Order: sequence, then C-alpha cells, then structure tokens
Amino acid sequence: MGADAIHSAEDARRLARRRLPWMVFDYIDGAAGTEHGEALNRAALRDLRLRPRVLRNVTKRDLSCDVFGHGARVPFGITPMGMCNLSTPGADLMLARLAARERVPLGVSTVASTPLERMIEVAEGHAWFQLYFSGDGSGTMALVDRARAAGYQTLVVTLDVPEVGRRPRELRHGFKMPFRIGPRQFVDFALHPRWSLGTLWHGKPEMANFRQGGFDRTASRAAADWSYLVRLRAAWPGKLVIKGVLDVEDAVRLRDAGVDAIQVSSHGGRQLDGAPEPILMLAEIRAALGPDFPLFFDSGLRSGEDIVKAHAMGANFAFLGRPLLYAMAAGGERGLHRLWEVMTEEVSLTLAQLGRTDMFGLADTVQKIGRIGMAET
Repeated sequence: MGADAIHSAEDARRLARRRLPWMVFDYIDGAAGTEHGEALNRAALRDLRLRPRVLRNVTKRDLSCDVFGHGARVPFGITPMGMCNLSTPGADLMLARLAARERVPLGVSTVASTPLERMIEVAEGHAWFQLYFSGDGSGTMALVDRARAAGYQTLVVTLDVPEVGRRPRELRHGFKMPFRIGPRQFVDFALHPRWSLGTLWHGKPEMANFRQGGFDRTASRAAADWSYLVRLRAAWPGKLVIKGVLDVEDAVRLRDAGVDAIQVSSHGGRQLDGAPEPILMLAEIRAALGPDFPLFFDSGLRSGEDIVKAHAMGANFAFLGRPLLYAMAAGGERGLHRLWEVMTEEVSLTLAQLGRTDMFGLADTVQKIGRIGMAET
C-alpha cells in the first residue's frame, strides 16, 4: 500500500489519516468552527453540472496554460502551505522538484519548512513567495526584500488572516509550533512510529525562514489596512497577487489599487466557517471584473473535474493544497507524483467528455447551481 493505492484525492486522504499522528492529520485536514463552511464549498463544487458533448474530435488535448507569461504544462499549481514537512520529511523540496518538472507556480509559504532561497533554487525559478502581514509591518517588508534578493518575481499576499481562525481539531490536540510534547502528544506519536521515527531522524519540522524566532503563527495581523497595500505595491516591482478574497467590492478595489491578480480563496475553510462558497464567489467576482483581469482559485479542489469547473467559473488558473499533503503523507514523493498524474488525467478526460481540446472558453460548459438550489442557465 502507498503510492500505488492512490487513484483519487480521497484515497490519498484515507492513507494519510492512517499514517499521520492524529494531531498532524487534524492540523492538515481541519477547518474553522464546525467545518460546515468547507463542506458547503465542496457541495457547491459537487453540484455544478458539466455539459458533455459528442462528435467533437478531441483526439489531441492541450492542458497547458499561460500564467504571467510563463507556460505551465497543466492548468493547476501548488498553493502556499505552511509546515509541509509535517506530512513527510522533505515534503517542501518534493513540491519544488515537481514545480520545476511541470513548470507550474509553487507557492512558498512564509512559514515553510525550508528556507525561501532554497525553495526557488530547487524549483528552478517556478516559485512565488507568499507573505503574511505581521506586527507593525516592518518584519514583513524585510521578507519582501529577502524574496526580491532571492530572485522571486511574484509575491502572493494572504490577507484573510487578520486573526487565526479557531480550528477545534487543532485545539483538542494542543497543536502548537514549535511542538510542545505532553503526555497526550507522546502517546499519539508512539502510536504512529513510522512518522515519528522518520521525523526524528530528519529533525523536527520548523519555520525555516525564522530560525532565530520572530514569527508567531497565532499573532494578530489585524493592523493591516489599505495603506499597507499601497506601501507594498510601491515596494514590490514584480507581480503582486492578493490571496483570500471572497467579496466583489474588495476585488474591484484591489484591481483599481494596481494588484496584478486576485486569488479567490477561503483559506481552505480554515478561517471563517460562515464564509460564502468560494466557487460561487469566483463567478461573481469574474462578472464584476470582466474577462481580462487575472483570477486564480483555490479551496476545496479534489479532482480534475473540480479543476475544470474552477476554470469554467472564471479562474485563469487553479491551485491545489491539502490533497498534495495527503499524497506525500501516504506515499512520499512517489505518492505526490501519482496523485499529480491522477489529477492531470482527470482534467484531460473531463475535457474529452466536454468536447474540448484546451482550457480556454469553458464558461458555457458549466451549469451553475444557485444558492437556493435552482439551476441557473
């Protein structure tokens, strides 16, 4: 069992749940509050209907997409995720090698397990640096300078964490970074020896961009405001992406403020249980911004069909998160490559069913399900 047993994202999740300590699995898998918001987004994705067509000659299908002038081999990339090495030792670099191979953007988190300089090197330049506001913003600007010096050309600023959301599954296990080992955590790790011994051998995961401390993942970021965005735009000469947007008014104002793209996202349901379904807000934001402004999407994507649906609802590019962590926990680098191949094949097969040969102009392939459960044509 392992990589060969992965035929879907759910297979990877099931194997990861078996292999990871409960505390680590629930950190990766959990969401805010009752987790109803995450479930609603998954349901909204599930209930979107696609329009199959026949006699279209779909022998040759091209999955490539252009992202900021770079040709990605597939229409999805890797969203920023913190502390990836919790899933398996070396996970960050597995993702970086995959990004280099597939020529897709790799989001490198502020709280990555590997220094940002090493990540862009291994990714062969296919890396975007993700930034959190912290404190009074001075430390944030220091990271911006460091990212620029390392060669990053795209900055992804996550703005949907003014305060870290309450995630009960984390709280029940006493999850903290760095780890604080008490009796409960000791038992948990002892019952998952494969993960524990591998982690012990390679050294405990840490926030590698802050080896001397200086970052608290639970600290308030509530002081960020529009003046911060103005300063950031002035300081960053490259592409600026704002991640975590679910409001049409905010999206319009961000576009007018000069950002280069918006990533529609609910942070995987980890921040606000009562947030609207991101996949539905994607369509509303696309309608407000028009056809030409770059929109990216993450949250709840679990299959190639989901990726096609995100593009049909208005995304120019989609990003995967949790499923990749599940795959690495389940089967290491082979597991990651296996799930990536599954997702790629699912996208290609979905296009064939829709009578399409590329990822462009998919809006008329999806039937949108309204908030009251009625189909909208």
